[in-house]
Amino acid sequence: MEIKQKKVWLSLIVLYAITTSVLGDFGEPLLKGFYKESCPLAEEIVKHNIEVAVLKDPRMAASLLRLQFHDCFVLGCDASVLLDTHGDMLSEKQATPNLNSLRGFEVIDYIKYLLEEACPLTVSCSDILALAARDSVFLRGGPWWEVLLGRRDSLKASFAGANQFIPAPNSSLDSLIINFKQQGLNIQDLIALSGAHTIGKARCVSFKQRIVQPNMEQTFYVDEFRRHSTFRRVLGSQCKDSSRDNELSPLDIKTPAYFDNHYFINLLEGRGLLISDNVLVSEDHEGEIFQKVWEYAVNQDLFFIDFVESMLKMGNINVLTGIEGEIRENCRFVNI
Repeated sequence: MEIKQKKVWLSLIVLYAITTSVLGDFGEPLLKGFYKESCPLAEEIVKHNIEVAVLKDPRMAASLLRLQFHDCFVLGCDASVLLDTHGDMLSEKQATPNLNSLRGFEVIDYIKYLLEEACPLTVSCSDILALAARDSVFLRGGPWWEVLLGRRDSLKASFAGANQFIPAPNSSLDSLIINFKQQGLNIQDLIALSGAHTIGKARCVSFKQRIVQPNMEQTFYVDEFRRHSTFRRVLGSQCKDSSRDNELSPLDIKTPAYFDNHYFINLLEGRGLLISDNVLVSEDHEGEIFQKVWEYAVNQDLFFIDFVESMLKMGNINVLTGIEGEIRENCRFVNI
């Protein structure tokens, strides 16, 4: 299916979702086209600069998508992840899941600079993150969706929250389900959003435990032992010792540069990179999750539809609207 066609029907599918307003605590809704009057070129400025950034560094698409995940799972989708340490406030960037791992801050900084030039104190950093995530997915061949806008930025960060609520790469299935439930996300959201690992790379330090993980993955394939052993030997040769902890490996070994459904095919073959990927099939004793993984593996359109629905849902976690928070002038610091 051509990308333009896919964009059209996916837009129609999510029409109901985007026309249902999401209210903040003070009753102000997130809206389609929120900046149409106050900053007409806002979405175009974000889109163009994401295109430039991804052209320069294709991995940046995954990094910007990940930024929104790590933001929304701590305090909500309020750009708290972008704040630098200042005074008594310790940045979420210093938390274990983020330190030497999150990237793309400079891309957001530059987009914010351009938006401040065009429309001072108008476009929030949290809305920039939401648009950047959507544009990054679409640029790598994934679905497009209408982003509801009107978020405002937090006045604080939560170092402790980043350590507590962001799922670890060696998480068990039970802990992942709990992590997502704490954010108001269900098991289908967990499976669909895990599909974001169809792009991007991970450091050896994040998957070293995967190399020695027992052959317990549930797969459809008869030669699972050979597949699992060969894959782990490849990973083991790359991550021989701690000196290689920062070596990178693609999360999707088959099509690392494209947003598609191969992540789920990899899981069925026992070739998910992270332990937190493989538990979707290895620890699902009732088979509900395995069934959904199988459906996504054979039906990319279904995965795209569910991914869009879950991204819209995640993007609405604890949003600040109305008179809550502020519109930061600089995404790294609260306004003076």
